[in-house]
Amino acid sequence: MKFIGIVGTNAPFSNNRLLLNYMKQHFAPQHQLEICEIQKLPLFNEEIAADTPASIQELAQKIDAADGVIIATPEYDHSIPAALKSVLEWLSDNVHPLAHKPVMVVGTSYGPQGTSRAQQHLRQILDSPGIGAFVLPGNEFLLGHAKAAFDANQQLKDPQTISFLEQCFHNYLDFAQTINRQYRQAAWQGSYDVIVVGFGAAGATAARFAADQGAKVLLTDAAPNGHEGGNVRYAGQVVATGGDYAKMLTYYKAMLGPTDLDEDLLETYVHGMVNMRQYFKDYLDVDSPVSYNDTYKHGSQGEVAKGLAPEYPEYPGSETFDLTMVHQGFFDAALWKNLRQHVVDRSQQIDVWFASPATHLIQDPNTKTITGVTIKRNGQEVNIQAKNGVVLASGGFETDQQAIQDYLGAPHLAPIGSLYNQGAGIKMAEEVGADMWHMHSYEGLGMLAGMTFAPEPGQRGKLILAPWPELYTGSIFVAGDDGSRYFREDEPNRHGRLYDHGIWRIPAAQDHPYLIFDQQQYQQFKNAKQLPDPNFFSRLIKADNLTDLATKTKLDAATLKQTVADFNFFAENGHDYDQNRDPATMRAFTAGPYYAVELAAGMLNTQGGPRRNAQAEILNPAHQPIPHLYGAGELGGANANQYAGGSNLAECLIFGKIAGENAASTKTATPVQNITVTNKVTLGGSDLTTKDPLKDIKVGPNQYLGVSDAGIGGQIVVRITYTDHKLQNVEVVQESESEDVGQAAVTQLPDKMVAANSYAVDAISGATTSSKALKSAVKNALAKAQA
Repeated sequence: MKFIGIVGTNAPFSNNRLLLNYMKQHFAPQHQLEICEIQKLPLFNEEIAADTPASIQELAQKIDAADGVIIATPEYDHSIPAALKSVLEWLSDNVHPLAHKPVMVVGTSYGPQGTSRAQQHLRQILDSPGIGAFVLPGNEFLLGHAKAAFDANQQLKDPQTISFLEQCFHNYLDFAQTINRQYRQAAWQGSYDVIVVGFGAAGATAARFAADQGAKVLLTDAAPNGHEGGNVRYAGQVVATGGDYAKMLTYYKAMLGPTDLDEDLLETYVHGMVNMRQYFKDYLDVDSPVSYNDTYKHGSQGEVAKGLAPEYPEYPGSETFDLTMVHQGFFDAALWKNLRQHVVDRSQQIDVWFASPATHLIQDPNTKTITGVTIKRNGQEVNIQAKNGVVLASGGFETDQQAIQDYLGAPHLAPIGSLYNQGAGIKMAEEVGADMWHMHSYEGLGMLAGMTFAPEPGQRGKLILAPWPELYTGSIFVAGDDGSRYFREDEPNRHGRLYDHGIWRIPAAQDHPYLIFDQQQYQQFKNAKQLPDPNFFSRLIKADNLTDLATKTKLDAATLKQTVADFNFFAENGHDYDQNRDPATMRAFTAGPYYAVELAAGMLNTQGGPRRNAQAEILNPAHQPIPHLYGAGELGGANANQYAGGSNLAECLIFGKIAGENAASTKTATPVQNITVTNKVTLGGSDLTTKDPLKDIKVGPNQYLGVSDAGIGGQIVVRITYTDHKLQNVEVVQESESEDVGQAAVTQLPDKMVAANSYAVDAISGATTSSKALKSAVKNALAKAQA
């Protein structure tokens, strides 16, 4: 619930302000308390009262939108402060936001009585005509001796005082819910049958299947237009598939190991994967889905993606595991563009809002039914009604560093997927009483133990999957925070996992791990024909000796020296007693100089979130469905413990369909009150346009437009200038490529194509798909110019 806390004084320092701040922190995140100051509000003046000041109107609007008000009052001369009395006079004149509003009164003072007389007076005022508030009876929180009540961190010290405050507040919650049920109607700014939160694979799937059931759907996403797609935009585009149900079920149970999973959910999941090829044909309009096993593992393209699946070949049932693709190729957003197009094709039934993050679920306090969603739209929060259901498909908490520390125990991780997966769905689900599961589970990916080169804060890590034996062959190792080794560098990772006493686990993430090597290894890198990272040498830290290198990298010098000495001993004696690395990959370090490159543990996606069942219903701690609330995708994913590539995308498709269809069904057991849409604000229509992308682009003499739909972010539009059989200029006028390597292609390739007088130039390393798309668009424009 959301409350307004009013500091009942205009004094610069107030213990009552400390009390409200304590309550705000103590009762979060289940309940929100916005603290409002009255210091700058004008003194009530009856002569100008007809024209209510804007600051009073703003406060009134906040109170009107809140579930209740908590007033913390000091005591001046046996009464409330004049500033607070003035505010209440404003709020009883032309505006009456406190009418039928549940109010809790608290207070603290230097003396022993804790504002008892002021609170009694305030209760009388709040009951007066023109105000008409409902004040919580009893539960008088009177905090005396304020100077001694708070510690140095402004926290209440006495456990009994804290316990009594909690008791009063919980009684207030019950009181507020009772009052609001009787007197408060939700003010809706819009209404849909179904609201889907998150426009990735699961959200797109849920929205289209809800629409196919006849529902009018709102699909809202935090990302701006062109950057939607969640992690599927960056994924390998492969979907887990099985040939035999019994074997597939055995395989997934083996990967779960000792981790329990709801049996009905697991069986539904496996059934969907066994029927995935038919799913592609029936719902994605892919006539001939591509089998990884037939095309790559056992087929003619084996060298392109050798050993991709199964990820756990030693587990029973693994022989039935396969992957399905919409066409031959990986990491090209092909599946994502297919799913997105199915939303576009249903634009009459689905409205899409970009850059419109959902912030809260709206829940009936009595039935616990989810009736709508609060969404930040065009700079303002609006309440949108969902008549039949809400689907949470907003992804995990890959970029919420606080959640990463709280749930994963890692100092930080480098995201290699979407930057817009910020854990909002977890917070919203917690507020409405959802149970959580798999909060410790996440997937890594990348070089070595699922790592990437350390990115700048707020940036994606560079995903490197290309073979790079120089990283683990020679006089080179990875050092953890203290300068010692912490994993076997030559072991292939399984989505970041390495073998650990009979199971595969992601190694404990370090704060500042480094790749450490000597001059001989440096020359080995120099001699390589082409490195998977063209910026590798610009990342290097160099020092003449290990002591200086330790200083520059903040590693322990003695430990680093001992690690190098141990490594040399292992290399010379043919056995790695520390990490059991193949001695054939180890060469003793020579004398300086020495080099380091900072690394980071990669974060592909988290699995944790609200628990759900086989019907995609989100459950409360008693494992009962929260009415009208559904979930799909990586937010509360079904995968825990060990993970097989393609499983999350399979889950998005399988449970996205189930969630969308169930959310669209008309409910009878817990009906939603049909409330007239009020408080209209500027929402705008759907942000997903189907108009011709070339229509509004101006073209001058000797200029031609070219289009390609092959980009990671969808369509790329270029404008070329072509005269005298020569390509004079290439402009990229529309694109939504990824923020890092994709943009490198957008900025660098145009000049290269002009210099070569051709679209046929080398792709930018790490941006193959964006490069191909840009070259395709220029080729398209040249064909028009040369026609």
